[in-house]
Amino acid sequence: MKKFAFMLLLLLLVVVLPGHGQAASAQPQSKIFLDGQELTAGQGVQVENVNNSIMVPLRMIAENLGYKVDWDQPSKTVKIEQQGKTIQLIVDQTAASVDGKTVILTTAPLLKNNTTLVPIRFIGEQFGLTVKWDNVKKVVDLITPQIPEPNTDDSGSSGNGGTVVVPPGEDASGLSMVNGISFNDNRFIIAMEGNSQPVVSKVGSPDRIVVDLPNATFSDLFGTGQQLDPDLNGKLAITDYPDVSGIRYSLYSSDPYTVRFVIDLNTPKNYSVEVSGDSSKLIVIDLNAQASGDTTTQPGNNGRKLVVLDAGHGAKDSGAVGVTGKYEKNFNLAVILKAAELLKQENKIDVVLTRSDDTFLELKERAAIANNLKADLFVSVHANSSGSSAASGTETYYQREASKALANVMHKYLVQATGLSNRGVRYGNFHVIRETKMPAVLLEVGYLSNKNDEALLFTESLQNSVAAGIAKGIKEYLGVQ
Repeated sequence: MKKFAFMLLLLLLVVVLPGHGQAASAQPQSKIFLDGQELTAGQGVQVENVNNSIMVPLRMIAENLGYKVDWDQPSKTVKIEQQGKTIQLIVDQTAASVDGKTVILTTAPLLKNNTTLVPIRFIGEQFGLTVKWDNVKKVVDLITPQIPEPNTDDSGSSGNGGTVVVPPGEDASGLSMVNGISFNDNRFIIAMEGNSQPVVSKVGSPDRIVVDLPNATFSDLFGTGQQLDPDLNGKLAITDYPDVSGIRYSLYSSDPYTVRFVIDLNTPKNYSVEVSGDSSKLIVIDLNAQASGDTTTQPGNNGRKLVVLDAGHGAKDSGAVGVTGKYEKNFNLAVILKAAELLKQENKIDVVLTRSDDTFLELKERAAIANNLKADLFVSVHANSSGSSAASGTETYYQREASKALANVMHKYLVQATGLSNRGVRYGNFHVIRETKMPAVLLEVGYLSNKNDEALLFTESLQNSVAAGIAKGIKEYLGVQ
């Protein structure tokens, strides 16, 4: 069935419109292979290399082939729908859409001799194929990927990968990639990879702080947690912070590529800027500064202990799904937000959240946030799942010996808070507790695969109790009275 579906996709991508050839007859005819077997569609297929992107003609085909393909002539828009996925491409535009999320193509679709040419690598990979091109032999290899075993490196979640969005004509290795943003504690945090250094300035009438990242663009990870419109603009809504009304962002320039963030202020504010990390960077714009350049309000300064709280999963990564369809990511975030509010009442503790909303972060980014800030400890909250509906109870995981004492303290309070069976303190080789450099633990509060555990975990009283237990454990470990 898979190969049949892929062959149908191939017909969609490569059948040439009758009477509209794409190249001189002297050029060799291309061959197309699927998993090593040559495919023949009953007619010649002419493939072209345009700016190092392999382009094939797209023919309007009937819906009975299993795909819905729409062509809008006035807007020159192609829409392809298959098995719940929708791809939208516009002739001469590099901004494409996949399931409502904007991505940037290296080469825009184009019209040639009344035929639409589209990038086969982009479309093929969106439908699960690996696409290889031999320019000498004029051969396209389509490879059906092996379905990987789930990556349970972080409490059973799928791997947090993603391809880099590379603007047209650019080399990915030369661009910095913005992966995500968050705003909490009056601090704007940008997670990125690359060498770009922020250029920050204050502007009046109206009051705002402008942050430019030169030689940078958005990665596709950014679009999984924040919204981007077709013009690569978006806005982060801010509530409960009287100084800030919102944060706007955009791909401000494409020559050179520049990402711009604008923090819209209700009143003039000073700020400080801290950049930490090497290839994975964390940029913190702190609006708590008394004067521009003041760094005393950065997390962990003035003798305060810095705690990083991590709500596992987020956005496209739901984590475990409960027996009644509830998502682990929502439970994790609810508990973390409650624990953060309790710890913020402690004047000897600073708190930073890896995410404060339904945002997707890679595992390495979660660890990088804690490492770059030189946090004193790291706590990640999760809910478990099992193939057996009978599995129930609370577990606490550590990976390094330096984390074992923290695990013992946190587990004591966690078991008290849940009232569930004590499944013990355990060794676990999870990324976020392995790659962090400070004492770090991963808390598995209960089992969403158990109907009783699931019902309990999604009660306000249990979440409040667990949050209070987390705060107590952290305070005891840090020796904060």
